Amino acid sequence: MISVLQRTIRISTACLLIAIFSLPSNLLAESHVVSLAELQEQAKAASQARQNHVETLQRFLSSPAAQHALGSAHMDVTKVQAAVSSLSDQELSQLASKASKAQADFAAGRMSDRDLLLILVAIAALILIIVAVR
Repeated sequence: MISVLQRTIRISTACLLIAIFSLPSNLLAESHVVSLAELQEQAKAASQARQNHVETLQRFLSSPAAQHALGSAHMDVTKVQAAVSSLSDQELSQLASKASKAQADFAAGRMSDRDLLLILVAIAALILIIVAVR
Protein backbone atom coordinates (compact mmCIF):
# COMPACT_ATOMS: atom_id res chain seq x y z
CA MET A 1 0.00 0.00 0.00
CA ILE A 2 2.81 2.35 0.81
CA SER A 3 4.50 1.58 -2.47
CA VAL A 4 1.31 2.48 -4.39
CA LEU A 5 1.11 5.77 -2.51
CA GLN A 6 4.79 6.50 -3.14
CA ARG A 7 4.41 5.66 -6.82
CA THR A 8 1.37 7.96 -7.11
CA ILE A 9 3.28 10.78 -5.43
CA ARG A 10 6.28 10.25 -7.73
CA ILE A 11 4.12 10.24 -10.86
CA SER A 12 2.24 13.35 -9.71
CA THR A 13 5.50 15.15 -8.95
CA ALA A 14 6.95 14.16 -12.33
CA CYS A 15 3.83 15.42 -14.14
CA LEU A 16 3.96 18.68 -12.21
CA LEU A 17 7.64 19.21 -13.01
CA ILE A 18 7.07 18.42 -16.70
CA ALA A 19 4.22 20.95 -16.79
CA ILE A 20 6.31 23.62 -15.07
CA PHE A 21 9.35 23.17 -17.29
CA SER A 22 7.40 22.83 -20.51
CA LEU A 23 5.87 26.33 -20.19
CA PRO A 24 8.02 29.14 -21.57
CA SER A 25 9.70 30.98 -18.73
CA ASN A 26 8.90 34.43 -20.15
CA LEU A 27 5.18 33.67 -20.42
CA LEU A 28 4.50 34.59 -16.81
CA ALA A 29 6.85 37.59 -16.80
CA GLU A 30 5.48 39.32 -19.89
CA SER A 31 2.62 40.96 -18.03
CA HIS A 32 5.12 42.78 -15.79
CA VAL A 33 7.56 43.94 -18.43
CA VAL A 34 7.40 47.52 -19.74
CA SER A 35 8.41 47.85 -23.34
CA LEU A 36 11.23 50.13 -24.42
CA ALA A 37 8.82 52.19 -26.52
CA GLU A 38 6.63 52.83 -23.46
CA LEU A 39 9.66 53.87 -21.41
CA GLN A 40 10.80 56.24 -24.14
CA GLU A 41 7.32 57.73 -24.44
CA GLN A 42 7.10 58.28 -20.68
CA ALA A 43 10.54 59.90 -20.62
CA LYS A 44 9.58 62.15 -23.52
CA ALA A 45 6.33 63.17 -21.81
CA ALA A 46 8.16 63.94 -18.56
CA SER A 47 10.76 65.98 -20.43
CA GLN A 48 8.07 67.91 -22.29
CA ALA A 49 6.16 68.60 -19.06
CA ARG A 50 9.35 69.87 -17.40
CA GLN A 51 10.09 72.12 -20.37
CA ASN A 52 6.54 73.53 -20.24
CA HIS A 53 6.90 74.28 -16.52
CA VAL A 54 10.25 75.99 -17.04
CA GLU A 55 8.80 78.11 -19.85
CA THR A 56 5.80 79.06 -17.70
CA LEU A 57 8.03 80.24 -14.87
CA GLN A 58 10.40 82.03 -17.26
CA ARG A 59 7.47 83.90 -18.86
CA PHE A 60 6.14 84.83 -15.43
CA LEU A 61 9.54 86.07 -14.28
CA SER A 62 10.16 87.94 -17.56
CA SER A 63 7.03 90.06 -17.37
CA PRO A 64 7.57 93.77 -16.75
CA ALA A 65 5.65 93.59 -13.46
CA ALA A 66 7.84 90.71 -12.32
CA GLN A 67 11.06 92.48 -13.20
CA HIS A 68 9.86 95.61 -11.40
CA ALA A 69 8.87 93.58 -8.33
CA LEU A 70 12.15 91.69 -8.22
CA GLY A 71 14.07 94.94 -8.66
CA SER A 72 12.18 96.59 -5.80
CA ALA A 73 12.90 93.53 -3.63
CA HIS A 74 16.61 93.81 -4.56
CA MET A 75 16.66 90.38 -6.21
CA ASP A 76 18.72 89.67 -9.29
CA VAL A 77 16.32 88.64 -12.08
CA THR A 78 18.99 86.67 -13.96
CA LYS A 79 19.90 84.72 -10.82
CA VAL A 80 16.28 83.78 -10.20
CA GLN A 81 15.74 82.78 -13.82
CA ALA A 82 18.94 80.71 -13.84
CA ALA A 83 17.85 78.96 -10.63
CA VAL A 84 14.58 77.82 -12.21
CA SER A 85 16.29 75.14 -14.29
CA SER A 86 17.89 73.55 -11.24
CA LEU A 87 14.57 72.85 -9.51
CA SER A 88 13.18 69.32 -9.30
CA ASP A 89 10.24 68.26 -11.45
CA GLN A 90 7.86 68.38 -8.50
CA GLU A 91 9.02 71.84 -7.41
CA LEU A 92 8.76 73.11 -10.97
CA SER A 93 5.25 71.74 -11.30
CA GLN A 94 4.07 73.37 -8.08
CA LEU A 95 5.63 76.76 -8.81
CA ALA A 96 4.45 76.78 -12.43
CA SER A 97 0.87 76.08 -11.35
CA LYS A 98 1.06 78.90 -8.79
CA ALA A 99 2.51 81.27 -11.40
CA SER A 100 -0.18 80.34 -13.93
CA LYS A 101 -2.93 80.81 -11.36
CA ALA A 102 -1.51 84.18 -10.31
CA GLN A 103 -1.32 85.37 -13.93
CA ALA A 104 -4.87 84.20 -14.63
CA ASP A 105 -6.21 85.87 -11.48
CA PHE A 106 -4.40 89.09 -12.33
CA ALA A 107 -5.68 89.05 -15.93
CA ALA A 108 -9.23 88.41 -14.70
CA GLY A 109 -9.03 91.36 -12.30
CA ARG A 110 -9.34 89.25 -9.16
CA MET A 111 -5.90 90.35 -7.99
CA SER A 112 -4.28 93.75 -7.63
CA ASP A 113 -0.78 94.71 -8.70
CA ARG A 114 0.31 94.57 -5.09
CA ASP A 115 -0.95 91.00 -4.69
CA LEU A 116 0.78 89.91 -7.88
CA LEU A 117 4.02 91.50 -6.73
CA LEU A 118 3.84 89.74 -3.37
CA ILE A 119 3.23 86.38 -5.02
CA LEU A 120 6.03 87.00 -7.47
CA VAL A 121 8.54 87.90 -4.77
CA ALA A 122 7.44 84.87 -2.74
CA ILE A 123 7.94 82.54 -5.72
CA ALA A 124 11.35 84.07 -6.50
CA ALA A 125 12.43 83.81 -2.87
CA LEU A 126 11.24 80.20 -2.77
CA ILE A 127 13.24 79.38 -5.91
CA LEU A 128 16.39 80.92 -4.44
CA ILE A 129 15.91 79.17 -1.09
CA ILE A 130 15.40 75.77 -2.72
CA VAL A 131 18.53 76.20 -4.82
CA ALA A 132 20.56 77.45 -1.85
CA VAL A 133 19.54 74.51 0.32
CA ARG A 134 20.83 72.02 -2.22
